Amino acid sequence: FSREHQSVIAGKLSYYDHLNKDDVVTSPLLRRNIHRIEKGLIMRPMRLSFGGDYIIETVEEYLRILNLPNFSNKEKLWAGDVLREYYSKVELVGGIVDARRSLENIGFFDTVDSQNSTSLKNCPYPRKSVVRSNIKHEEFLRLCQQRRSVRWFKPEPVNELKLRAAIDTATLAPSACNRQPYRFTLLIGEDAQEVAGFAMGTKGFSQNIPALIVLIGDLSAYPYERDRHIIYIDTSLAAMSFMLALETLGLSSCPINWPDIEIREKKIASRLNLLQHERPVMLMAVGEALEEGGIPFSQKNSSEHLMEKIRK
Repeated sequence: FSREHQSVIAGKLSYYDHLNKDDVVTSPLLRRNIHRIEKGLIMRPMRLSFGGDYIIETVEEYLRILNLPNFSNKEKLWAGDVLREYYSKVELVGGIVDARRSLENIGFFDTVDSQNSTSLKNCPYPRKSVVRSNIKHEEFLRLCQQRRSVRWFKPEPVNELKLRAAIDTATLAPSACNRQPYRFTLLIGEDAQEVAGFAMGTKGFSQNIPALIVLIGDLSAYPYERDRHIIYIDTSLAAMSFMLALETLGLSSCPINWPDIEIREKKIASRLNLLQHERPVMLMAVGEALEEGGIPFSQKNSSEHLMEKIRK
């Protein structure tokens, strides 16, 4: 496990290094803490005072990123709106007061945004306001039955706009403290086939893959070793949404297990220029399915077998 140990340590170092960089587009610290505030705001009943142990570092990080040229505007808006909502409801005690003063010094509470109704989209909202889908369970079941691992594809290039649409859908998957510790690396044609061959289990069909997505987990999103496994959970949640979205766009996929074997790790890390804190979680073959291509039946287990009810 030496590579994983080194990656976790490199991730911690990179996490703290990012707190001093000016070219970042997102902040794991800010994302985590703003999400923590959101959870506090939706508590029933909401505590009069919460977040005192992390609000100062949250506001400091928010003030730091405000003037960073490449930082995500959506993340800035979200953080700002949640902080305004927080200070409209929380009791001012201890560090909460000190953090508010820092915001007051830049006129934070006097800005137009605080009166802009559209900014409410970036704050916690009641479940009843969710726009409901018309999809019934039977239709969703059919989509899941339609999504099977396809290994035989048409030779046509994959539409990258469809890939982006599927990735945008995948970002809606749940993620621990909203840190989304992953990225999608796209390879096409011969590059896709070469990297697909790095994994085990692709012999015989890798040479007909028109596009390959490598899902990369980013350990620099965490300052603590306890979170080292989250890249695998969050990336897998996003991957499932990604595959279902592809089906609705006329594309099929085949998730390819990535074997954690040192010689293969070195090969893919070198080929994709991965940093030490980045780990390949899985590979995903993508393309238009060859209609005559075969699909394994793969009988699935039932709920009777998989669900266990615990009794006293």
